[in-house]
Amino acid sequence: MPAEYLLLPANRVFISVSIGLALMLNIIPWGRTIGIPDFVAIVLVFWNIHQPRMVGIGVAFLVGLMMDVHASALLGERALAYSLLSYGAIALHRRVVWFGFGAQMLHILPLFLLAQAVVVAVRMAVGGPFPGLGYFLQSVSSTLMWPLAELLLLLPQRRAVNRDDNRPI
Repeated sequence: MPAEYLLLPANRVFISVSIGLALMLNIIPWGRTIGIPDFVAIVLVFWNIHQPRMVGIGVAFLVGLMMDVHASALLGERALAYSLLSYGAIALHRRVVWFGFGAQMLHILPLFLLAQAVVVAVRMAVGGPFPGLGYFLQSVSSTLMWPLAELLLLLPQRRAVNRDDNRPI
């Protein structure tokens, strides 16, 4: 039987640092590599599932605006996509935490696909070309990164299974 962890309260500083690191990972010039995960989307979905009151749609909108400015894209396309992504994650937040990694990934994949479809729809609405189906590989790679994100981002909140009176936590 796997050990069940009691989680400590989430630290606002850690949440802010993780969002900042995700922004930096998205800003790295990966070139024209297809399928690089959207780290900001992964972190936003994670925190909207685990801490929906601390990280909400407003934070997603602001981070999306930052990504739009960085990418010199149409202002608001990522903001809209991240806002819808956060809304979907908040809507699923009570359900997703009860499943294992495989079922969580099946719940999260449509959210990533929806966010990318919104970006494509906005670009095509203003006259941009369809980027091709390879563009949606980013959603698949982001979904495959979910177990790693889940383990890393919950690490500071984990409490020891066997409590020791000589340890403070």
